[in-house]
Amino acid sequence: MKIDFSTHERPIANTNFEKQVLSFLRSWNDDSAMVKVQTSGSTGTPKVFDIEKERMRHSAKMTCDILGLKESDTALLCLPVEYISGKMMVVRAAERKLNLIVKTPSVNPIKDLNQEITFCAMSPLQVENSLDKIHLIKNIIIGGAAVSESLKTKISEQLKGAKTQSKIFETYGMSETLSHIALKQIYPLAEEYFTVLGNIKISLDERGCLQIDAPRLNSEILKTNDLVEIKNEKEFKFLGRIDHVINSGGLKIYPEQLEKLVKKEIPNEVVFLGIPDEILGQKSVLLVEGQENKQIIERLKILNYPSKNHKPKEIIFLETFPRIPNGKIDRQKLIESVYKG
Repeated sequence: MKIDFSTHERPIANTNFEKQVLSFLRSWNDDSAMVKVQTSGSTGTPKVFDIEKERMRHSAKMTCDILGLKESDTALLCLPVEYISGKMMVVRAAERKLNLIVKTPSVNPIKDLNQEITFCAMSPLQVENSLDKIHLIKNIIIGGAAVSESLKTKISEQLKGAKTQSKIFETYGMSETLSHIALKQIYPLAEEYFTVLGNIKISLDERGCLQIDAPRLNSEILKTNDLVEIKNEKEFKFLGRIDHVINSGGLKIYPEQLEKLVKKEIPNEVVFLGIPDEILGQKSVLLVEGQENKQIIERLKILNYPSKNHKPKEIIFLETFPRIPNGKIDRQKLIESVYKG
C-alpha cells in the first residue's frame, strides 16, 4: 500500500496492518488533541498513555529537518503502529507530505523492494536480515535496541562501493520522548557519541543517569535509568542501564560494554547477566544465542577483558533468546531461563 500525503485520497487496505495504519491516520486527523501510545515493555510492564499531537508534530519536524526530508520524498513504514516508532513514521510522512510505502512488519520487510527510498526506520534485526537491499535506502535510522559491532561491520562491508551513498544512524529514545531525541551516525561515519536534536538539553542525575529536558516533547524533565558519559551540552555516550549493572565482589560491571566487546569477536547475539552468588553477591554469566560451538568458546577464552574479574564465570548457550514484539531481547525472561536451567 502507498499513501500520497500531498492529496487527501487514501488507498484501500488489503491487510490487517494496512487497516491499522489507516485507523491511526483517522485518529490522527480527528478533532482530538491526543493519541494513545503503547510502550514496548522492554524496561517494564507495557502501558498505554495519551500523547499530545502537537508534541508528535514537533518530534517529526526535528527528524525531518536533520535528515533534510522534503515533500514528495519517499518513506517506508515497516514498524508496528501500536508503538511510538511506527506511529512517528506515519506522522513524519503526514507532516512533511512524504510518499509513504507501507510494508507489514517482519524480520525482512524490504525483501521485495525494487526502488530507491529516501527514508526508513528499522530495528537491528530487520537491518540484519535486509543487508542486500539497504543500499536502496538513502537514510536509515535504527532503533529499538543497540546496534551490535558485528552488524555495524556487516553494514560497512555491504555498502562499500555502492553507487548510492546511504547514511545509517543509530537512535536514542523511548516512548516518553516520542521516539528518538538523539542520533549517532554509524555509516559512512562511525561516530562514538549521540548528538541530541534541536534545543533538547541533557544532564546527569545523582546516580550518573541521563536526564532529558525537552519541554516541547515532554512537560517534565525525564529521568532515565541509562548511565551515560556526557561530552558536552549536545553529545553523550551510552554506557548501560543502571538496573543491568552487575555488582560482583564489589566490582561494578556494565553488561552493555562487555557485550559490545564480545560482539566484535563473534557474530552471535550475547547478553551478560548478574546471577545471585553466595560469595560474590552476583556472578557474571555470559549467554550466547545459538548452538554450543567449540570454536566460539575458544575465541571467548582469549578475549581481552578490561580485567580478569570482568571475565564471565560461566558461559551458557541458548538456541534462541526471548524477544518482545519490537525485536528487543527480553532480559527478564532470559534470567528466568537461566534460573530454570
